[in-house]
Amino acid sequence: MTEYKKPLPRPTATSLPFWQAAKRHELQIQHCTKCGAHIFYPRDICPECLGSELEWIKVSGKGVVYSYTIARAPTHPAFAEDVPYVIAIVELAEGPRITTNIVGCKPEEVHIGMGVEATFEDVTPEITLVKFRPA
Repeated sequence: MTEYKKPLPRPTATSLPFWQAAKRHELQIQHCTKCGAHIFYPRDICPECLGSELEWIKVSGKGVVYSYTIARAPTHPAFAEDVPYVIAIVELAEGPRITTNIVGCKPEEVHIGMGVEATFEDVTPEITLVKFRPA
């Protein structure tokens, strides 16, 4: 694995299960056992019922592009070689939305409503990034 020189996420106690699942190439989000809500981004309290009865569950990894933009200028100097690239909000089949990148196709092929599925990029021995590709 070559040295990864781009910014990396910093897992917290709350988000660590998400990153551990990504390392196993699984997409997991939180589920509230009190009200049944599916939750993303990781947090300590359910935003729907304010309950703290949250569990981590494996989800399908399927979704649709809810919104996107094509970055034609790097959003950080480390991404200069990647332009153009797609920054997107994907609505998971389970409901929550996740900010991500769309890979595996030309940026111009991405469109709202496009079916996508999770893919995993092992960037360091500790961190695997969750991205999405056309389904």
